[in-house]
Amino acid sequence: MSNLNHWVKRVHQWVDVGLLRLVALLMSLASAGLVVWEPTLFAQAIGGFGPIISPALIWATCAAMVFGVGFVPRHWYWQVFFTPYFSLPILAYILFLRLM
Repeated sequence: MSNLNHWVKRVHQWVDVGLLRLVALLMSLASAGLVVWEPTLFAQAIGGFGPIISPALIWATCAAMVFGVGFVPRHWYWQVFFTPYFSLPILAYILFLRLM
């Protein structure tokens, strides 16, 4: 195992909590469901699907789903790409925009 792979695995140990995984899974299912159910209302509520928020929503939903189901990618660069440290705050912000 490479030193970088070991470091990334050690950093992700802090968020490897069952309750956080459940929250991530519920948030990702909620955002996917809101987009599929009524995309125009969801877009209006968050200020529109722009060139920044749309890829961020798609990436954060996918990354939270990967984290929420407990899948751990094999290589360190995929673990960094699907990290919950960035995806969960982005997804929480987008869902917060929906509520406000």
